[in-house]
Amino acid sequence: MSTPVDPSDLDLGTLALFVGSAAAGAVQEDLAAQGFGDLRTSHGYVFQHLINARPTVSDLSARLDMTQQGASKVVAELERLGYAERLPSAHDARVRHVALTHRGKAAVTAARDARQRLEKRLRERTGTPDFDAARSVLIGLLDELGGTAAVSRRDVRPPR
Repeated sequence: MSTPVDPSDLDLGTLALFVGSAAAGAVQEDLAAQGFGDLRTSHGYVFQHLINARPTVSDLSARLDMTQQGASKVVAELERLGYAERLPSAHDARVRHVALTHRGKAAVTAARDARQRLEKRLRERTGTPDFDAARSVLIGLLDELGGTAAVSRRDVRPPR
């Protein structure tokens, strides 16, 4: 039997990772309850590039720091699930752009709503001053560690 771990003994990075993981799990459960149970957290890394743009698979592979084959596989999966589609370029018939479908856009809205509900629940649990202070500290640490720019340009990559 393994020895129990006291969360107060964890370093801040590990604690933040576990909180983020638990939050992602709560959002996934909420999405599943809304009919989006086939989405995985990893799909969110692709969705972030489809919200305001229609990249090619090559563009996605570069932005996600993965092989073109891997990006193509994820896009094919999202197509099969009904969240994305490949559309021909207006300028070059050989080029296909990846776009969110109506279902994909609905999933984005549902995920945003789920995160808002989760934040409301956490704010109620901790109280607004503590919640806002924790949020402020995390934003400052993200900036200190160089992650703010990637978040701002929707360029957060999956962990390696």
